Amino acid sequence: MKACEIHGRDLELLKTAGFAVVPLGSFEYHGPHSPLGTDIFLADGFAEKIDPSLGGVTLPAIPFTACPGKTSKYAGTISIRPGIFQEYLIDLTLGVIEQGIKNILLLNAHDGNMGVSRTVAEYITGLHPDVSFLLINWWQMVEIDAAKEIGFKETSGRGHGGPYEMSAVKAFRPDLVTVMEEDEEFSGAPSLSRFPYILVEGTPKSWDGYTGLIQQTSLEAGKKIVNRATVNMNELIRNWLNQ
Repeated sequence: MKACEIHGRDLELLKTAGFAVVPLGSFEYHGPHSPLGTDIFLADGFAEKIDPSLGGVTLPAIPFTACPGKTSKYAGTISIRPGIFQEYLIDLTLGVIEQGIKNILLLNAHDGNMGVSRTVAEYITGLHPDVSFLLINWWQMVEIDAAKEIGFKETSGRGHGGPYEMSAVKAFRPDLVTVMEEDEEFSGAPSLSRFPYILVEGTPKSWDGYTGLIQQTSLEAGKKIVNRATVNMNELIRNWLNQ
């Protein structure tokens, strides 16, 4: 159920929703092969994949958020200061709570939103102990070691604008991802640890606003990624609601 489509006479639908979905995107450069709205399409796309039987209501995706320094210098990126975005997200979630909804799913498609989202969730639950947040970063809904099964060779495909992310976009909008033969590829730096999701902020050495072996981007890989992520995402949401 989309919140934008609820009529004024049907506001009870909001109060009876089991949870609210807040899709978090960004408007950011993702390379010559990718749309500026990459994270918006992913946030909206995965929101559409949430099992409607779970009883959620989906709000409009947030398009403008904080972007890191390594992408904000590229034309096309529009970045909001982190403090401003944090205050915005606080007001938004408080507004959701005022509608009578106590479970809030932050469905995130931009790694720059992770820290702010956690800070806001911890702050709001301090004010409202009966409220529960779930932060889902869609790209974490597929195991890293599934890369070979997905179809990637000699790479996990992960990285900003890389084949993992852009294959997923292609699954939702095949018309918007176009890798040309002359587009440069970046192999990326060796991993610092065997543990996943280690954050190192700064400008990577192999980088021009994107990274990865992008020639491996494909619709087939994207469908596998989206299907696998969807199953795991819905299982996680169901477990959250039943806890």
